[in-house]
Amino acid sequence: VRSVGYTFPRFRIVLSLRPPPLSAFSASATMMQHMRTGPCASGRAARTGRQHCISVRAAKTPSGPVLAIVGVTGAVGQEFLSVLHDRNFPYSDIKLLASARSAGKKQTFEGHEYTIEELTPESFKGIDIALFSAGGSISKDLGPVAAAAGVIVVDNSSAFRMTEGVPLVIPEVNPEAMKHIKLGKGAIIANPNCSTIIALMAVTPLHRVATVKRMIVSTYQAASGAGAAAMEELRQQTQDVLSGKPAVPKIFPVQYAFNLFSHNSGMDVKLGYNEEELKLVNETHKIWNNKDVRITATCIRVPIMRAHAESINLEFEDDISEQQALDALAKFPGVSIINDRAANRFPMPLDATLQDDVFVGRVRRDISRTDNKGLEIFVCGDQIKKGAALNAVQIAELVLKN
Repeated sequence: VRSVGYTFPRFRIVLSLRPPPLSAFSASATMMQHMRTGPCASGRAARTGRQHCISVRAAKTPSGPVLAIVGVTGAVGQEFLSVLHDRNFPYSDIKLLASARSAGKKQTFEGHEYTIEELTPESFKGIDIALFSAGGSISKDLGPVAAAAGVIVVDNSSAFRMTEGVPLVIPEVNPEAMKHIKLGKGAIIANPNCSTIIALMAVTPLHRVATVKRMIVSTYQAASGAGAAAMEELRQQTQDVLSGKPAVPKIFPVQYAFNLFSHNSGMDVKLGYNEEELKLVNETHKIWNNKDVRITATCIRVPIMRAHAESINLEFEDDISEQQALDALAKFPGVSIINDRAANRFPMPLDATLQDDVFVGRVRRDISRTDNKGLEIFVCGDQIKKGAALNAVQIAELVLKN
């Protein structure tokens, strides 16, 4: 670990930056590198009589909820397990669910070996909280089934994000949206899209100071956003190109290594925007409960393994200085600042890789404006962590506190 100090007028920030291990650049290693071993009690508490006032940092405990991980063999599913361990999330038992293809495989978690089970409508009996990351179609089919069985579903897909009555939550930004949800009463909570989470972690503290009027976002999105297979494709193509072999596209329609291209989500031919760009627009409106904010986005896939970057131009209703912005960012939970102009040192995807925080820098006045109502910022965040698994587990923590 190396500590890097950045000095600003009136305060000093010291960051601990941990460079990712080389294994972070192998897709298969990325999925497994966080699995920990440790003491693990057996059995689970019966639902009858379970206390619902639970300490959020208690690890395996008879009073904890029964968890299910839906899509456990995927990159986000594996990260769910890592984050649950790292945050000492309380649970009395855990069920690991995946497709029939993965059923019967073994998975070690906190020193205990579990057998992965096939996901079916009957999988949710006795479950309290289910973390879903198995794709939108599975969420649409089985999310309501689980909720009807009394399960709190935290869904990482886009299936329910814009559904009326389903909270779309970033815990640091809008926890009040899910304050009515209680353990034991089935419900669905949607995890926002990764690019939305990363953007709003950086922009929300500024919005609270001067009210964002317009936001222009350009994203540079990593392979991890398309799953473990895309990460492996980037690794393999990079190896092949450096060895003088042709790059063979499988997941993406074009060469990925040493290239970048418009985000591979579906395109609205009439509007000229892809689904990823429209998600950022629509989800921001819902999370902020403000449809008056004008937002446009351009989303690009870049050959980075697992951390997204975003360039964001902001127009505010009120004046805001660079110092006010830095002060607000420094106080906001889950945000770290790298903003050393003298050294030309600002956030990079490698800073954010494997980290919980979203990193913000390049904080500067928009010199195309003649007033003090415009800022530019640059943001990096780990797409699998805060952009997916960490945010979902934080939502589950809020459920236990409600």
